[in-house]
Amino acid sequence: MFNATAADIHLLNFKEEEMSKTYHLTAPLSDEDVIQLKVGDIVYLSGIIYTARDAAHKKLIDLMDEGKELPFDLKGSVIYFVGPTPPKPGDPIGSAGPTTSYRMDSYSPRLINEMGQKGMIGKGKRNQEVIDACVKSKAIYFGATGGAGALLARQIKSAEVIAYPELGPEAIRKLEVVDFPLTVVNDTYGDDLYKIGRAKYEIKD
Repeated sequence: MFNATAADIHLLNFKEEEMSKTYHLTAPLSDEDVIQLKVGDIVYLSGIIYTARDAAHKKLIDLMDEGKELPFDLKGSVIYFVGPTPPKPGDPIGSAGPTTSYRMDSYSPRLINEMGQKGMIGKGKRNQEVIDACVKSKAIYFGATGGAGALLARQIKSAEVIAYPELGPEAIRKLEVVDFPLTVVNDTYGDDLYKIGRAKYEIKD
């Protein structure tokens, strides 16, 4: 059975010369940054990204519905679906592995289409509405390796809570990252790495 866990492993191993390229990009991202990316490409992301899980996403949507200012500028932004553990003394952040992304599926399309968000980082598949928003408004869903939170945290150089501290680990944080390793899962052309990976290895009768 090809499931999300197997797909996450596939994200580590997917590297075909004729299909995949490697990019070094800096967030926030532009249309030009994202339209060059294709599923399976490897991206080392530096710059400023933000953390938010489902509770924080709901608060952002509520602010949009109320016509109020958001706690950060979503235009060009990349949001990492993560609830980090407390940091050890001297470290900016604790273990910071991705959470399952489907929890954000009901919120992400509006942030992409209405506010200009350009990137999402998580693990697992997204629904068709998110994929369609990536095509319509030129955004990317990146996969980060599940189960490697301590290793990913090494690429996070600073972390600051900027909104909703009452949410604890799920507060919105502003992160500075350097060469954060990602794989393009959904691109601006409607392609889906999970479907491509499954089709490639699926045994047909």
